[in-house]
Amino acid sequence: MEEKYISIGSLTKYIKKKFDIDPYLQKIWVKGEISNITIHRSGHLYFTLKDEQARIAAVMFNSSYKNIDFKPEEGMKVLIEGSIAIFEKTGSYQLYVKSMDQDGKGNLFLEFQKIKDKLEKEGLFDLHKKKAIPKFPRNIGVITSPTGAAIQDIITTIKRRYPIANITIFPAIVQGENATKSIVKALKNADARSDIDVIILGRGGGSIEELWAFNEENVARAIYICQIPIISAVGHETDFTIADFVADFRAPTPTGAAEIATPNINDIISFLHNSDLRLKHAITRYIKINKEKLERIRNSYIFQNPQRLYEQKILSLDILNDKLTDRFNLIVERKNNEYTKILQGLKKQRLIELLSSEKSKHQTLIERQNRAIDKVVKIKSLSFQNLIGKLDALSPIKVMERGYGIIASENGDVITSTNKIQIGESINLTMHDGSIDCTVNNILKKGEQ
Repeated sequence: MEEKYISIGSLTKYIKKKFDIDPYLQKIWVKGEISNITIHRSGHLYFTLKDEQARIAAVMFNSSYKNIDFKPEEGMKVLIEGSIAIFEKTGSYQLYVKSMDQDGKGNLFLEFQKIKDKLEKEGLFDLHKKKAIPKFPRNIGVITSPTGAAIQDIITTIKRRYPIANITIFPAIVQGENATKSIVKALKNADARSDIDVIILGRGGGSIEELWAFNEENVARAIYICQIPIISAVGHETDFTIADFVADFRAPTPTGAAEIATPNINDIISFLHNSDLRLKHAITRYIKINKEKLERIRNSYIFQNPQRLYEQKILSLDILNDKLTDRFNLIVERKNNEYTKILQGLKKQRLIELLSSEKSKHQTLIERQNRAIDKVVKIKSLSFQNLIGKLDALSPIKVMERGYGIIASENGDVITSTNKIQIGESINLTMHDGSIDCTVNNILKKGEQ
């Protein structure tokens, strides 16, 4: 009679075998809400999957759990692929999870990947096209919801780190069906401003549906064509959107974006220190170059021996006059010789007639030559006088004749400022016709009565 009774273990094995050979239970897709979630120290995930009608125990082994890209949480709605089997020890059936995704993310994720691949092929993510974030922005534009927590985090961080920066808010709807148009419009408005140095674009965390506006192609293209550098700060550190890939820099959070957009105090101190060194170096170099230039001018030929310039011009004029006179005499002599030869070949009567005629011509030629000589001499004289006048105007001696003098210390250094002399000190005043030894009795600065 006892042979018809089987053990609990045998019954469980039989039921388990039925489950294992049922093709409908070996690969199922189910959705529900997570509850009673526990992560074992082994790395396995234990939880209950439920809906309004029922619930089922579920387990996801560590080898599968480590492949999902989000952290399952209590109350989260998920999509699961797995199988149903009997756990012999307890005799209960449970769901063995192979893969898990957030409910509603499946189709959106495929769309996200499609847009991402398209824009990446077009080069919208190329690193060499990224614009540099300015180190010291004067005006920071912020595109986000004016009522969200993100705007307060951004403003607080900027005011704490870099209070001299101006903040310009470009309000935008950051989720919902009107979010895409609103974000694109805000980007265009910010880009049209010539005073904006950098833009922070973002919002706080949320589900993929809530962040979806930042995955839209229109938003990505508006970011790409923007001439102002953009820092993307959408959601939490684990959230990634298309906007993050197109932007010039991706921040993990809105607070992180504010920190990236502003320098810290050490950067400012270093910048001011380097600027101070460069300025001092530039001023020192400028003074040195001009001091050397002044010294070259002071030691130049014209300032050391200004009278030599007129002497050279006078000598040149004398040489030109001598050459002109010699040339004139040579022409006259040659013409006289020509006339003599002609006269010797003529008869006496013809000689008298020709003599009278040639004499007249000779006289006319002499007059023309004299006029030509006078004209050349006059032009050269005027030119020479003009040069002498210009030289005379530049001559330091001429300046000194107008009442100016050169003041020098006892050791011969030229004194150019009241800061270089003291009361009681002996000085020398050089005038155009001599020098005067003086003693300083009083010093009156410029502007003093």
